[in-house]
Amino acid sequence: MLNKIILSTILVFNLCYGFSQENNPVANPEAITTAGNARFTVLTPHLIRMEWSENANFEDKASFVVINRNLEVPSFDKNETESTLTITTKALTLTYKKGTEAFSKDNLTISYILNDESKTWNPEVIDNQNLKGTTRTLDGANGGKWWNGKDIELEDGIISRNGFALLDDSNSFLFDESDWNWVQKRKEDKHQDWYFFGHGHNYKQALKDYIAIAGKIPMLPKYALGYWWSRYWVYSDQELKDLVSDFRTYDIPIDVLIIDMDWHETFGGLKNTKNPKMDETGNWLGWTGYSWNRSLFPNPEKFLDWTNENNLKTALNLHPASGIAPVEDAYQDFAKAYNFDTESKKYIHYQMADKKWAETYFNTLLRPFEKNGIDFWWLDWQQYPESKIVPGLSNTWWLNYTFFTDMEQQSNNRPMIFHRWGGMGNHRYPIGFSGDDKISWGSLKYQTYFTATAANVGYGWWSHDIGGHASSELDRNAELYVRWLQFGVFSPILRTHSAKISSIERRFWKYPDHFKIMKELVQLRYQLAPYIYTASRMAYDTGLSIIRPVYYNYPEKEEAYTYKYQYLFGDDMIISPVSDSVSSINSLAKKDIWLPKGTWYEWHSGSLIEGDKVLSRNFAVDEIPIYVKAGSIIPMYPKIAHLQQQVSDWILNVVPGDQGQAIVYEDDGSTNEYTKDKYATTKVSQKTSKNSTEIIISKRKGTYSDMYDKRTYTLKLLRSFPPKSVHVDGVLYPYSKEAKENYWSYDGQKLTTMIKVPLSSTNEEVKINIIYDENKHEKDMLLNEKQLLFRRVSKMVGDMKIEVARKNWWSSLPNPVLAAEQTPTRIQYNPNNIVSFLEDFERNFEEMKKLILEHPDARKEVAKKMVGYLEY
Repeated sequence: MLNKIILSTILVFNLCYGFSQENNPVANPEAITTAGNARFTVLTPHLIRMEWSENANFEDKASFVVINRNLEVPSFDKNETESTLTITTKALTLTYKKGTEAFSKDNLTISYILNDESKTWNPEVIDNQNLKGTTRTLDGANGGKWWNGKDIELEDGIISRNGFALLDDSNSFLFDESDWNWVQKRKEDKHQDWYFFGHGHNYKQALKDYIAIAGKIPMLPKYALGYWWSRYWVYSDQELKDLVSDFRTYDIPIDVLIIDMDWHETFGGLKNTKNPKMDETGNWLGWTGYSWNRSLFPNPEKFLDWTNENNLKTALNLHPASGIAPVEDAYQDFAKAYNFDTESKKYIHYQMADKKWAETYFNTLLRPFEKNGIDFWWLDWQQYPESKIVPGLSNTWWLNYTFFTDMEQQSNNRPMIFHRWGGMGNHRYPIGFSGDDKISWGSLKYQTYFTATAANVGYGWWSHDIGGHASSELDRNAELYVRWLQFGVFSPILRTHSAKISSIERRFWKYPDHFKIMKELVQLRYQLAPYIYTASRMAYDTGLSIIRPVYYNYPEKEEAYTYKYQYLFGDDMIISPVSDSVSSINSLAKKDIWLPKGTWYEWHSGSLIEGDKVLSRNFAVDEIPIYVKAGSIIPMYPKIAHLQQQVSDWILNVVPGDQGQAIVYEDDGSTNEYTKDKYATTKVSQKTSKNSTEIIISKRKGTYSDMYDKRTYTLKLLRSFPPKSVHVDGVLYPYSKEAKENYWSYDGQKLTTMIKVPLSSTNEEVKINIIYDENKHEKDMLLNEKQLLFRRVSKMVGDMKIEVARKNWWSSLPNPVLAAEQTPTRIQYNPNNIVSFLEDFERNFEEMKKLILEHPDARKEVAKKMVGYLEY
């Protein structure tokens, strides 16, 4: 009979809307042990649920945090005496004194393993080394402090240096198992509902166990990984068209167009922002709105036709707190559906926790916008924290849930919202908006730590206002904007934004001295899309966000914790964004980076570096501290306009190293079919010996809708000597000065071998064999630093020509300086002589600097600064 009841509960729950079929809150009975008023559920070898109820009334419904308890039952032993219960897994030993009151140090202990040493926890042990999670917003923050000067305190996460973490789910709301899972209060008896994570320093497993019970991190639609334009401004239809036209003219890719709150009527309530009018709900008049401002958008339907035709996904900003005003276009329709008496022309107050109100809200108010082309919503809730009809219910949490699941119900397309963090469990409803922070170097720096740390609760899809939001003396600081954009490229979401302040500028082409850098950064983001998209699938499968702390991989290294402003970006990269201005002495910003043990490729310099040490490096404004594991293969796209197109051309960047591989993930990019195994993967591997490299592009595995069956490849062997021979599937590829199919070529500036493989079937293996001169490996270190020095010398020579011509128009630079600057060109023309060219460059480098310093037509302080710019 018990099994029939459990099966019935499972069927009812799985028919309920809001969770996938794989989630079931009712645990397997074989995992459960009941002892009087206590119940214990062994979920994994490292994770145990512990319940106590004064009436032995235990809870099997899903909570806001935990939605799945029906996991494969791990092996465990149970030893029960008249007074004691002991449960032992391979990782934990729980001991409970039966017949006692609520859990306490007197009746409950758990032993766990930390670094091969047994530790004991009880309910009074304080987790003083919790590695934290995240917080609702950074509104008003400046660096790691709030507007009042107090430190930002993040909520606890589910991993800790202590080796344990306790998730207290006792007070979270439940889901009621209705057709659209709705909020339900817990029983009012005294109870405890705890989850003990005893993973030691296996942080990755802890996160995998967490998403097993709390739900997976859903994949975003692929377009969300592109560039988002957003600015708080009174834009019109034509202004936005002109803006997008500028993006096209300047060849800057874009996927998302965010329209802030001035898309709707404000009814004059916000004309005086220092003393705005208030509406009858107690909120600013016009802050909430659902009617297009037709003075700005004369025909919204045609405007949205235009956004769709131009491959732009569009979102509108909402502040829902005031409900629906009588002047709104949809007021009568909403009132009729909700049975609201309109005679008094009162506001229909916000009541999202009332299911009928919520259904009416989505069906009559928002659905017409969505049918016309609005793709998702920006929920900018800034009002009271808790529901007025369900005390204690977080408005932020509930808005995230209702908006996400409503979108999920409408079609098979992936839902997505844009809102703030509402609390544990919100990783199921991305994306997060970190709010209105101060424009400062400190804010940029703090975001690098903040974003990575949020991975500790699975909230890996934070979006920040790249460039900062609120006004400061740094409004138009181009260098700060570039550095913030560099972080944005290597963050979950790349979205520029700012407040409605005329002195703040986010259009890249308005920074002529830095525009080229900014444009290339956005293009780099799009090129990295295959790597980023693969990492997003990993987040779904494993709970490891694309940005995550370095201590996940190196938990026993103290530096992994102290160097907290660097992070892992996917599996293969460490990023350490620059968050300080360059020095006036040499136009370089100094940065200390900790590299873990192993060999690392420094992206901006082309150097191979042995880790297990702290590097002190200097970075020009166009350089980013990117470190890639030796042997890695980084998949990229060629230059593209948006991410809604199919791309069948791959660039495979092969990082020097003995061996390595990449598993590149693909799916349709927009639907939920990926949850049903509708996807494909391609394995690319490389193995390098003394004088050869073999690269194998394996047959693609899997299938998905509208999958292309052919692909071209451009292989880039980074930091390599020109090869002696190249064979692709046994066919000899000759050398060509220009990159073209069926040939190999060489980039003398980046010291990179390029091999272009023509259109090939994805169902067939491609094998590339590269042979080098046997003596080249002896000169391998000649390749270190040269990519950086070539770039900096070129800039220095260009600036120096201007400097000396300032005094004498006939003045020039010494031939050794000019010759050094042309080293990449010499290599390009004659790659076979690369060793002698590099040796000449190294031999003459110090002499070149001396000649610059001693140039009679250069000011000494300028020459000194230029030579200082070459400091590595």
